Amino acid sequence: MQPDSPPARRARRLPRVPPFYPVPTRARRDGWTAARQAAFLGHLAETGSVAGACEAVGMSRKSAYQLRARPGAENFAAAWDAALGAPVRKVTVDDLRFVAFEGLIRLRFFRGRYRGFSQVPDRSALLRFLARLDRATRGCDDLFGR
Repeated sequence: MQPDSPPARRARRLPRVPPFYPVPTRARRDGWTAARQAAFLGHLAETGSVAGACEAVGMSRKSAYQLRARPGAENFAAAWDAALGAPVRKVTVDDLRFVAFEGLIRLRFFRGRYRGFSQVPDRSALLRFLARLDRATRGCDDLFGR
């Protein structure tokens, strides 16, 4: 006995893009803001094309690869690789000051389409930063007369 309806199509599965810390850049209206970086990775995961993702966010392909190659962009590069389907790799972040106040960016997808991102301050990074600061100033109590 044959079913009346055709077999169900398998949905295209998007690669899992891990939360990432944006690359610290200068504040420019036409530059790679945290929002543009998030949108770029969302469109990259959706389309699989660097040129298409760059076109969607209004940046050049060359500037995207330059952003990826910058110092401090290891986390962004890992998310880029994951968006293209590579295995997710863990990256440590050295600059806790930036991380603690800017926070992780999580991409939002709905039915296989990029819909936006959310960014909240990373409390655990803030606590690590404060602990490191406390350890560094532990011997300075004598200087301030405490």
